[in-house]
Amino acid sequence: MKIGGLQKVSLIDYPGLICAIVFSQGCNFRCPYCHNPELVEPRLFRADLPEKDVLDFLSTRRGKLDAVSITGGEPTLQGDLQSFIVKLKKMGFAIKLDTNGSQPEVIKTLLAEKLLDFIALDVKGPLEKYSSIINAKIDSAAITASIKLVLKSGIPYEFRTTVVKSQLTEKDLTGIAKMLRGADKFILQQFVPVKTLDKKFLKENSYSSQEWEKIKKRLEKEIPSVIVR
Repeated sequence: MKIGGLQKVSLIDYPGLICAIVFSQGCNFRCPYCHNPELVEPRLFRADLPEKDVLDFLSTRRGKLDAVSITGGEPTLQGDLQSFIVKLKKMGFAIKLDTNGSQPEVIKTLLAEKLLDFIALDVKGPLEKYSSIINAKIDSAAITASIKLVLKSGIPYEFRTTVVKSQLTEKDLTGIAKMLRGADKFILQQFVPVKTLDKKFLKENSYSSQEWEKIKKRLEKEIPSVIVR
């Protein structure tokens, strides 16, 4: 695993559990609003953390941490993700995976092997806007396949979308909700211009609280629970 960072404890990343967060290095998307540019842009990469050192540390946290959240970058690009998760499961940790959904075969395998306890899928926008939002080519069928896998996974999950007002209209958000039909929850993440891959996006913003309330009510016609955070 190419590990770009380790957060030793988090009370919020895995709902209901205390976890550590492992940040994988590298991503196939170039979302301009990304708040982890040092995990996405190779010229910003720091020396990766040795996998053994990370595993050795986590082995000392058994009984103190409940889970490990694996995020990125994009973890499913890592060829040894599965073997890494197996090692963590043997330590007794629950595993949460954050993914952009571009590698449905990896998700399918991890679910089939019962290696995931929670999955969070970032949905970037309606399919027709995907490439322009992520600044990369994407097979829209891969995103659709990943959504279906998550819905049928039988484990806790969440779909979430980071919302930059200039990128996603209310109509776009409604389109995403229709893509996720059958989900019980949809999380809208308000864009906060603190650190971004594209520095121009430091001037962007999200919707106002009044606008969010209107959007939330509209989307709840498609999905039972819509959470703005």
